[in-house]
Amino acid sequence: MPDNALPSATRTVAIVLAGGSGQRIGLATPKQLLKIAGKTILEHTLHIFEQAPRVDEVIVMMNPGFVSDAEAIVRKAGLGKVSRVLPGGTSRNATTQLALDALAHLPAESTNVLFHDAVRPMLSQRIIDDCVTALDTHRAVDVAIPSSDTIIEVDEDVITDVPTRSRLRRGQTPQAFRLATIKDAYVKAWDDPDFEATDDCSVVLRYSPDVPIHVVAGEEQNMKVTQPVDIFIADKLFQLGTAATPEYTEHDYTEGLQGRTMVVFGGSYGIGAGIADLAEKHGARVFRYSRSATRTNVANPEDVAAALEQAHSATGRIDHVVNTAGVLKISRLDQTDPAEIEEAVRVNYLAPVHIARAAFPYLAQTGGQLLLYTSSSYTRGRAEYSLYSSTKAATVNLTQALADEWSEDGVRINCINPERTQTPMRTKAFGEEPAGSLLSSDKVAHTSVDVLLSDLTGHVIDVRREDPAGPAVGPRIREQEREGAQ
Repeated sequence: MPDNALPSATRTVAIVLAGGSGQRIGLATPKQLLKIAGKTILEHTLHIFEQAPRVDEVIVMMNPGFVSDAEAIVRKAGLGKVSRVLPGGTSRNATTQLALDALAHLPAESTNVLFHDAVRPMLSQRIIDDCVTALDTHRAVDVAIPSSDTIIEVDEDVITDVPTRSRLRRGQTPQAFRLATIKDAYVKAWDDPDFEATDDCSVVLRYSPDVPIHVVAGEEQNMKVTQPVDIFIADKLFQLGTAATPEYTEHDYTEGLQGRTMVVFGGSYGIGAGIADLAEKHGARVFRYSRSATRTNVANPEDVAAALEQAHSATGRIDHVVNTAGVLKISRLDQTDPAEIEEAVRVNYLAPVHIARAAFPYLAQTGGQLLLYTSSSYTRGRAEYSLYSSTKAATVNLTQALADEWSEDGVRINCINPERTQTPMRTKAFGEEPAGSLLSSDKVAHTSVDVLLSDLTGHVIDVRREDPAGPAVGPRIREQEREGAQ
């Protein structure tokens, strides 16, 4: 039952538990320092709390041998909410107690504390908000999801019980408490010579049984990177998932673009033209290059280098480089002309490679960003799309690899994944299609500029007409074949 006597909380502190060693997955480096999508797992997690409006402070409890590494991550990422990086203990319980000691100066009854595993880097803002809201009326809060598997109880490999699955949940983090509640439970726990617990809610359950533990809904994506396969799954989730882009105002656009230099390859029409128009409207110097308008062939490294040199010579800087150029040819591979195969590979894949190589020195000077484009067809090869799908998949992997390579240089790279979009390239391939069945190129352009102004790197950002969970809009004729084309 809710505790109506709870005073209003005046501060919420997130404790990020990063004391793991990585031994369980055979690593010499703690798994929280592994890189996924261009950032360490720890940095991904810390950014989540940095962006949480209802979290006031973050403390990192780090493996003692890697405190300086965590401090360097915090410093470089500019994570202002992280107040301290402290060495963790030899167990989960010891680490929690050290965190509680660090909070001794705060009023226990009116302080919220959230304990979160550093190796859960896909925590949503919704879960954080639900936890803090629940602490308005409850002293202890857990996060859990239903179990889709039947859970069995065994003794020496023999089943002794099969609990009712409808009552079972899989626990996640954060686990949230009023500071007074978790401190009191630990005081009692340390008096028990047999005290041992794998999480903090079980400490409250065992040593403060009169305190109800409220449960809020977790999410499958809020997974814990524990086993080797988890690293692969997390990496793919980052690759396939939609990154939340900030919502910028017109004023933000002007503030972020005024005086900046942007180079747009494929800037004569469609998405590229929309990006260029929007950036120019808000004060950026935009250089548009295309085969039709400037005779710039993005598949030619010399043309790319000349375009970037021209923009840099004119303004003394390059802040954003965008490549929307691409070709789409729908046909069976065995019936495709060799010259068309060559063109598809050169324009759709080698061009981003050449642009990345040539743009890097300029972007390193400004801490800028390269923005590339993929297609929903990159997730699975489709009949008659073999070249297009495979080159778009390669672009996604190029994005993530370069995000990792360039992270130390402060250069960001992201990839936009629009659903079926109304562009001249698509019209050429498919002809006129029903009104309202396609995403507008202007919407893609606005999302693209949002990403360019953000601190995201290594992400694939989906752009859709609607919430994917909502009802379908428009005809679905040949959707499997046609949904991939921008």
